Amino acid sequence: MAGARPGTLVGVGVGPGDPEMLTLRGLRALRESDRVFVPVGEAGEVGRAEAVVLAHLGRESGKVRRLAFALSADRELMERNHREAAREVAASLVEGRTCAFATIGDPNVYSTFTYLARRVRELLPEARIETVPGVTAMQDLASRSGTPLVVGEERLALVPFVGEGRSERLGEALAVGETVVLYKGGGRLPEVLRAAERAGHPGEAVYGARLGSREERVGQLGEVGPGERLPYLSTVIFTARGGELGGA
Repeated sequence: MAGARPGTLVGVGVGPGDPEMLTLRGLRALRESDRVFVPVGEAGEVGRAEAVVLAHLGRESGKVRRLAFALSADRELMERNHREAAREVAASLVEGRTCAFATIGDPNVYSTFTYLARRVRELLPEARIETVPGVTAMQDLASRSGTPLVVGEERLALVPFVGEGRSERLGEALAVGETVVLYKGGGRLPEVLRAAERAGHPGEAVYGARLGSREERVGQLGEVGPGERLPYLSTVIFTARGGELGGA
């Protein structure tokens, strides 16, 4: 209908990868949406967010749509992906549809949804945009490894291992934080270990890769072989207390 208000875009955090970690509120948002958009990489394989959605909705619902998002250092390619994805989502919103975008983890923590929402808002300033929080990878890894994230008055720092100066940023965080969570460093483990060594970090570190999937790996970072690469989205938790359970 001409002049009608656009639909609503909802960013839904679906957790790290285990379908059982999708919240009830998130599941309801997916079920009640007219369309559910999921991000896919350049290879076009089923991503973790899509796998969680399909586990609950199945393909027969017919409302799951893929959006291409390249995990690339090519900023021009990424910007083009964001613009094209926003146009596709906006086309559904103009029809008055409620659209969900499923993202691993939480939609407000280093999520592709942030970029998508910004572009959609540029195209449709009057569109309503909401988010549904999700379980993050650091919470999942803390649970699976028995590592409390923070205890008592401890501080926590969350650091993405990307861009220029990434090793320096990690070193600074290790120097001032009792717990440091590292995202996006799986492909650069030797560099991560060197940065931690230079910072003189005294505690232990646990890592998690492909959390919630059949290929899940959780263990001590020091046990990873020299030169071994983990997936880009692996998570590492450094603790000054050596990962031991503490008391407040």
